[in-house]
Amino acid sequence: MTFKSDIEIARAASKKPIQEIGAKLGIPSEHLVPYGHDKAKVGQDFIESLKDRANGKLILVTAINPTPAGEGKTTTTVGLGDGLNAIGKKAAICIREASLGPCFGMKGGAAGGGYAQVIPMEEMNLHFTGDFHAITSAHNLLSAMIDNHIYWGNDLEIDERRVVWRRVMDMNDRALRDIVTSLGGVSNGFPRQTGFDITVASEVMAILCLATSLTDLQKRLGDIIVAYRRDRSAIYCRDIKADGAMTVLLKDAMQPNLVQTLENNPAFVHGGPFANIAHGCNSVTATTTALKCADYVVTEAGFGADLGAEKFMNIKCRKAGLAPDCVVVVATVRAMKMNGGVAKADLGAENVAAVKAGCPNLGRHIANLKQFGVPVVVAINHFVSDTEAEVKAVQDYVAGQGSEAILCKHWAKGSEGIEDLAKRVAAIADAGLSQFAPLYPDEMPLFQKIETIARRIYHANDVMADKKVREQLKTWEEAGYGHLPICMAKTQYSFSTDPNLRGAPTGHNVPIREVRLAAGAGFIVVICGEIMTMPGLPRVPSAEAIMLNDAGYVEGLF
Repeated sequence: MTFKSDIEIARAASKKPIQEIGAKLGIPSEHLVPYGHDKAKVGQDFIESLKDRANGKLILVTAINPTPAGEGKTTTTVGLGDGLNAIGKKAAICIREASLGPCFGMKGGAAGGGYAQVIPMEEMNLHFTGDFHAITSAHNLLSAMIDNHIYWGNDLEIDERRVVWRRVMDMNDRALRDIVTSLGGVSNGFPRQTGFDITVASEVMAILCLATSLTDLQKRLGDIIVAYRRDRSAIYCRDIKADGAMTVLLKDAMQPNLVQTLENNPAFVHGGPFANIAHGCNSVTATTTALKCADYVVTEAGFGADLGAEKFMNIKCRKAGLAPDCVVVVATVRAMKMNGGVAKADLGAENVAAVKAGCPNLGRHIANLKQFGVPVVVAINHFVSDTEAEVKAVQDYVAGQGSEAILCKHWAKGSEGIEDLAKRVAAIADAGLSQFAPLYPDEMPLFQKIETIARRIYHANDVMADKKVREQLKTWEEAGYGHLPICMAKTQYSFSTDPNLRGAPTGHNVPIREVRLAAGAGFIVVICGEIMTMPGLPRVPSAEAIMLNDAGYVEGLF
């Protein structure tokens, strides 16, 4: 059987004018700001007019720990949205925008796959509506204004050794992780050690995704801590007087983007924090807007449920007052075999024993999610190499965990291949079974919150943190930040901090390398193990295969 590539399928799609897509959600054309014919931003006036409407049902799609075998979380999110519409439900999806870093690095695209994609695929994976560029510019404007303030006399008495605001760019570039700026003499300022993070790790990105209005956006930007004085007192973005100009740069980026799936169903694509180094969810504005316009909203959280779903529950839902009605965990037979010890080259051969050996990774995610009081269903994302015996092994295992696993063929068949899951998810959501609650209370001490995540989600023995980290957390508590949730920065490939430790490991420890206060976003970032906030490109980056063909079309995105 010959299969078309994702980009070939996307290119052949029959798109509808974005005004028709907006009309499906009751968004008048005058409240859409078009970016071409097939994408638009939703106007702030319309969003504010929705405040008194009731919310639809919220469905979270998450996954097992990612493997090179592939899981298809975004593909399943898109497919489930199409499936709900196909069975007569009014549904919308909410996903994140793609970062250029992984598109040109390892991933090659983030718009779904097969016949469950968001379009325009090429534009969404590249510059889209310019939101990431606006975030990068706003972030680096603040960086420039900090150094400029120091250069022109430093009235705020910033300790140059304690400037904590780094620069960002939306690209993987390991050479910029640690740098020295302002070399070259007096006219270039005061030399200091700093570095770059990737844009998706920027606190400005997190703020944009958690802010509820432009007023809230500016307040949060003003609350960013950028540096400290010699007496350790904090210097805020508002002290530098950058918050107003940053808000201006982010004015349009704050508005959610509306596009469509291959089946012409509405999709909000907005924001893009990574789940391994940030909170991993699309914007609160997009999700809450969709919930007011649709009866069912399908959204995703990045990487495995130990990262994206945990942060969705403990950060996004806590901050935005949201509660999921149902959670879908995406798994594949291939990934189960890989967790069971099979090499990627051997995944095509039937191996029921390896499937069973790998299932504990899935089982742990199911158990973890149930701790939040939410009903869980598993989506088996079908590959053509899967055998009936292997699929049954997964279904039997999941049944033993008190849940159910439904085979989904949306990649090959679109909505037709996922109707069984759509019907089950809708029934669960409509039944009102969710009794959602975050994993820990606001008033719990910060280090105890970290331990709670490490022990209850990662199943670690202990958290390893030196005296400096523990004292920093206590200092933030004394400064009034003890109520904030925790954002763990950790490898996505394992429950542990060792990316090579697959399955459902126990007996491991979680080493904390650094903690960062994101006062504007409203969480504490805890950097564990060897995780990097500026990724590097792989030995053979996807960029090597991305190009324009003779017809002027993009090739190499997938």
